[in-house]
Amino acid sequence: MKINVISRYLLLIIAAIIFIFPLYWLITGSFKSQVEIWAVPPDWFPNKFSLDNYILLFKTKPIVTWVFNSVITCLVTVIFVLIFSAMAGYAYAKKKFPGNKILFACVIVTMMMPHQVTLVPLYILCRDLGLIDNYLGLILPAIAYPFGVFLIRQFAKSIPDEIIEAATLDGAGELRTFATIILPLLLPALGALAIFTFMYTWNDYLWQLIILQSKAMLTLPLGISTAAYDENRIDFGIALTGASIAAVPMILFFVLLQRSFVQGITLGSVKG
Repeated sequence: MKINVISRYLLLIIAAIIFIFPLYWLITGSFKSQVEIWAVPPDWFPNKFSLDNYILLFKTKPIVTWVFNSVITCLVTVIFVLIFSAMAGYAYAKKKFPGNKILFACVIVTMMMPHQVTLVPLYILCRDLGLIDNYLGLILPAIAYPFGVFLIRQFAKSIPDEIIEAATLDGAGELRTFATIILPLLLPALGALAIFTFMYTWNDYLWQLIILQSKAMLTLPLGISTAAYDENRIDFGIALTGASIAAVPMILFFVLLQRSFVQGITLGSVKG
């Protein structure tokens, strides 16, 4: 029995090292010079911690503007995704209406469709609506999140019908029942969904590359790309530094909502 426990912990430690190593290499690389980055054999630890890459990035590029654009886009997207997914997921889980299963099947089908397939028609639609190169063009296409509806629906199915019936008998309307009873019960799933949505929006590159045109509207992924790459060379020091800065908000967001993330995933999968 003790051998099994030791083996299990060894496997967990090895897995943790494998997953943490890329982040370690990313962060330590941002403090290295170009010579150290390309050193063979590689330097596992910086010989001398240097902030030159950070100073160069902040002095020569509008990284504060890039971070601001990304934060605004992500926060607004997360808020609307949570609202719409909560309402739709609850309706699919607890409301009986004609076409419920068919409509939910359509939602599942859209999850199977590659994002690249919809890029051209989505761009044409945004162009016709005047949404090119602004926040609405980034946010509106992202708030229709089929996975969010699926996740909330699976979690909402575990809510006892007796709770809803009791609220109805007490005279609570649909809106009050949803706001005061259902939403608090959905908080673990909403926390998990918030993390998924934030990570997806924060790391999105392809759609932002297509929809954005001016330098003032660049988000952090696009800004890092323009800062690190030019026609003649790739500045890996700047690339690693920008990626390190981009990783900080995601790590903080996950740490803040970690408990809700674990509860939302486990309860939604077991009880759904």
